Amino acid sequence: MDHKHIHTLGELKSAGYTSRSVKDELRENLIQKIRSNENVFKGIIGFEDTVIPEIERAILSRHNINLLGLRGQAKTRIARQMTELLDEYIPAVTGSELNDDPLSPISSFAKQKIAELQDETPIHWIHRSERYVEKLATPDVSMPDLIGDVDPIKAANLKLSYADERVIHYGIIPRSNRCIFVINELPDLQARIQVALFNILQEGDIQIRGFKIRIPLDIQFIFTANPEDYTNRGSIVTPLKDRIGSQILTHYPKNIELSKQITAQEAKLSASQKESVSVGDLVSTILEQIAFEARESEYVDAKSGVSARLTISAYENLVSTAERRMLLNNEVKTDARIGDLQGVIPAVNGKIELVYEGEQEGAGIVAQHLLSKAIRNVFLQYFPDPSKLKRKKEINPYHSVVQWFSQGHVLDLMLLQTEEEYRKNLSLVKGLDELVESYVPKLNPTDKLIMMEFVLFGMAEHSLIGKNSLVKGMQFQDILGSMFSGDDLLDEES
Repeated sequence: MDHKHIHTLGELKSAGYTSRSVKDELRENLIQKIRSNENVFKGIIGFEDTVIPEIERAILSRHNINLLGLRGQAKTRIARQMTELLDEYIPAVTGSELNDDPLSPISSFAKQKIAELQDETPIHWIHRSERYVEKLATPDVSMPDLIGDVDPIKAANLKLSYADERVIHYGIIPRSNRCIFVINELPDLQARIQVALFNILQEGDIQIRGFKIRIPLDIQFIFTANPEDYTNRGSIVTPLKDRIGSQILTHYPKNIELSKQITAQEAKLSASQKESVSVGDLVSTILEQIAFEARESEYVDAKSGVSARLTISAYENLVSTAERRMLLNNEVKTDARIGDLQGVIPAVNGKIELVYEGEQEGAGIVAQHLLSKAIRNVFLQYFPDPSKLKRKKEINPYHSVVQWFSQGHVLDLMLLQTEEEYRKNLSLVKGLDELVESYVPKLNPTDKLIMMEFVLFGMAEHSLIGKNSLVKGMQFQDILGSMFSGDDLLDEES
């Protein structure tokens, strides 16, 4: 329908416009997209076979929806993308606070306007981007905020009595008529406020200060909640849960590859960063592994969850760490190294909620511990497990490298060393090049250098060589020398 040429109720009727509810809009537009094999939820990765089919079933059922999951599981993003299932434009009575449908008005204002002007009633068109309303539930949210209240100032200005419906100031829910309305963190809403939602969800009507009005609101409700909230701060009252048609459980990415895709998609990098800093597959794998380790760690509160924002922020920090080194060395391009992962610690610190044992250790130490475990476990994806080699008494592929350090050699890998210094230092370690070539052959020269660095970190995590933190880098040496000089925190086993 060409909305640009329709400005009155009469023109709308002549054009043959028919009204439909917001839930019918969502349902019928979804049916069209499914039939045309169009992806409705673009950019939502890892939910294709789990969450998204359940959401589509809920929309087809015309249900209000509760998205239940830990933080950082794309709950709000899913809700926002549902606007793509709305009609591009819908008509509304001009001047109406409640987005009144011209063919089916619900407010006294719109009904009076249409009674006076009839087919000459002016209408305007609302774009679907304006039909999404979001409210964060907090304990201070009040009934007037959500539903509405009598406005004494309006009554005085219009010289109306409090018995007149026009003195009502509508809350955010009535103003969301014909929209998608989202309440985030539903359990944080006080129980008495949740009770006020009963009638809205079931019958679609509201009551304000005893006014005998029934406003049949047309709203698609979406709620989000964290299961931990049920015990920590509040709960969803049972009768309200009973009135929400579908409760859908979200989850974290099932594997590293999906997690990488999410991070690459969401990380906010400048054009110059993308052009000048490369992050290889190995380094990005270790970075994603940090989040997987955190979700299993005894120091991290599993009930609270580890948000996908951890790896997104960590990736941004990683790129910036490599970029800073490049700028200081007056270089044009660089690659993220294993040592650059030290730069992600601040991003990890703020994204994990610690249990008592973790609090005792401190966020910084726990973050280092998670990085250590990530390196240790990713190492085993490329190279033999040193502990199993000892038991089987097989030929030790690490022998040459261990022997070089046992002869008293020490290697300092500084965070800000140039590309030339980096290559030169790594080539000093006898047997390191050959070890990488035998297990990870055919790497390009840059990736091979990073893999060589990774071998040193991995061998240190498996206690084959020693490693100590320096102010500006990392020092590798014989394991006994490291023990006598004081172990680094990263060497601690879980």
